[in-house]
Amino acid sequence: MTDLAPQELRVLVAVERAGGFTAAAVGLGMTQSAVSHAVRSCERKLGAVLFERGRYGARPTAAGARVAAHARQVLRLLEAIRTDARASEAEQVAGVLRIAAFRSVAAHLLPAVLARLTDRYPALTPQVRIVRELGRGTAGEVADGRADLGLATLDADTTRVPGLLAVRLFEESYALAHPQGRDRPRSLPLIDWDENCGSYTRAWWDRQDWIPAATVEAEDDSVVLSMVAQGIGMAIMPRLTLLGAPAGLAVTDLGPEPPTRQVGYVTTPELAGTAAVRALIRELRSTPLPAGLRRR
Repeated sequence: MTDLAPQELRVLVAVERAGGFTAAAVGLGMTQSAVSHAVRSCERKLGAVLFERGRYGARPTAAGARVAAHARQVLRLLEAIRTDARASEAEQVAGVLRIAAFRSVAAHLLPAVLARLTDRYPALTPQVRIVRELGRGTAGEVADGRADLGLATLDADTTRVPGLLAVRLFEESYALAHPQGRDRPRSLPLIDWDENCGSYTRAWWDRQDWIPAATVEAEDDSVVLSMVAQGIGMAIMPRLTLLGAPAGLAVTDLGPEPPTRQVGYVTTPELAGTAAVRALIRELRSTPLPAGLRRR
């Protein structure tokens, strides 16, 4: 089989991202016929149909989605070869560093890490995307080649994803958030949100007889905290989410053995060896943690 050329990989990624040959051609500065020819060439080489063509444009098949993910990873490594070679000569880390993170870790941990990182390596350009920890979450961004490193909540499913390297950074306990001045906060209605990591706390949750069914559910943890601060109910939240909580909100421990979750980073073995990702991991490990978090 003839190998795919880097330009063919770029075309596949562009078509998958744009959802059509014409839009991809505009983005690449190519003609539509050249893009179509490149895709057909890739399909012949791979022996698989990569896109379904129709009036709606071009949608990736299951094979096409997998190939596009691999293509993004390969193109990223080719870019890393160039930047790492120049960095070795200049003894500096440079280029773009793509990071995916869920909201609370992006708000309360990542700024200090990136401040130290860019102070040490001013030629490095971090790009941060906030990703909801639902479904494949930040690990899926790394697996699909859209991020070099993802800051993720880790469970057994995450640590067993083929082709990914998952490493724990710290353990985070949960606490009870409730309005200030309430004598019996556990008797309040429960407010919950979509990303509340039930898989990590389910065993603890099932042992509690005081937790009612949620009466309000939100998509964002900051919305939950605002509702709690206004006296609408209580919430069981990770400590990192509770940092910078609004006025009117109180935090109470959940006992000597509260539920916990593991937070760490996810990357690929290949990207873990690049200069930019190595530098980020060093800062993640050495930057002091906010109060209430415990290193692994």
